[in-house]
Amino acid sequence: MELINGTYTIQGIDVLKLANQFGTPLYVYDGARIAEQITKLKSAYSAANVKIKYAAKALTNVSILKLMRKNGVGMEAVSLGEVHLALRAGYLPGEITFTPSGVDFSEIEEAVTLGVAINIDNLSTLQKFGARYKDTYPCGLRLNPNIMAGGNIKISTGHSNSKFGISVLQLEEILTLMRTFGIRISGLHIHTGSDIKETEAFLKTAEVLFETAKSFPDLNFLDFGSGFKVAYKDGDIVTDIQELGGKLAKAFNEFCQRYGRNLELWLEPGKFLVSEAGTMLVQVNVVKPTPTVTFAGVNSGLNHLIRPMMYDAYHHIINVSNPSGTQQRYTVVGYICETDTFGSDRDLNEVREGDILAFKNAGAYGFSMASNYNSRVRPAEVLLINGEAKLIREREKFEDLLKGQVVIDL
Repeated sequence: MELINGTYTIQGIDVLKLANQFGTPLYVYDGARIAEQITKLKSAYSAANVKIKYAAKALTNVSILKLMRKNGVGMEAVSLGEVHLALRAGYLPGEITFTPSGVDFSEIEEAVTLGVAINIDNLSTLQKFGARYKDTYPCGLRLNPNIMAGGNIKISTGHSNSKFGISVLQLEEILTLMRTFGIRISGLHIHTGSDIKETEAFLKTAEVLFETAKSFPDLNFLDFGSGFKVAYKDGDIVTDIQELGGKLAKAFNEFCQRYGRNLELWLEPGKFLVSEAGTMLVQVNVVKPTPTVTFAGVNSGLNHLIRPMMYDAYHHIINVSNPSGTQQRYTVVGYICETDTFGSDRDLNEVREGDILAFKNAGAYGFSMASNYNSRVRPAEVLLINGEAKLIREREKFEDLLKGQVVIDL
């Protein structure tokens, strides 16, 4: 988002006009920015045979998935719902990887029927898979490297107490199941968490993966997950993608030489591709001064953007209606009947009732984690593409809250 001649714009489109045209709250996604992030990642890993698999849970709108495929990005799904959304977006089954956590085995069976690639994350499922399919359908393994990494314990997934993956300390049990059933392991997957800033944390994980891979002679890929840190505010330290890509690609190529065969290097970015491309627009309902704080209450809440309350995540807030106003301090809160704070003690240009505020970095885990809590409808979504604003999801209506409900006579 840029301030040009006193007007905030995204890709040259007036933000206030978007709010007027589509209403608020509103999610706006910059398609050009998504494409830029894809290009940046491909460039950083260009020395290796890299395959990018978009972690769809970050933002699952079918139009976004179509945009990813148009830009040469595969898809990583964690649910059958995401698999079917990817198929609806035009993905071929072989372009989709299904990496669920703790699901019923019937979901694995359906994924096999659909023909998608599967990563298995526990020994129980691996045993059932082997007994059912033996060597007729290859699978990958999600491993737990016993490494603590990530910006928040809630998004750290590779430590020893995490529910995700099969511990690398259980390698012998994996190999026993392989030999017993003739299971074909096509790849190994590790994802240690999100918001990882240090290049060395990724390289340390890679060494665990390389060491483990020596025990699997028929691999086609190694999947390093993602977790790249993006900037939420000025001065944030982010993952140096170019440095990491160069070092990891070099280490990967050296491993492939030792392994005796060239493999594919897979990445699963979600937030990195869509976070900075997303902006959420809200309207100020009330400005409420108290003896200790001035609240700016908006027409949204944790039902639409839960990250500040769930992860203590920071989202930069801009008053796009009053770019030249005198700065004052506000706590921006939502309309949900809970403690529902978007940002505390923020210096914003004077906020007036009816003003439009913009929350930045709202592309990842915004709408995809939205709910109907307090019986509130979910927002519309708009994609800016080729200089135009395209509605890609209608705003819900009250009738949508009743879908699926069965009203009985009492």
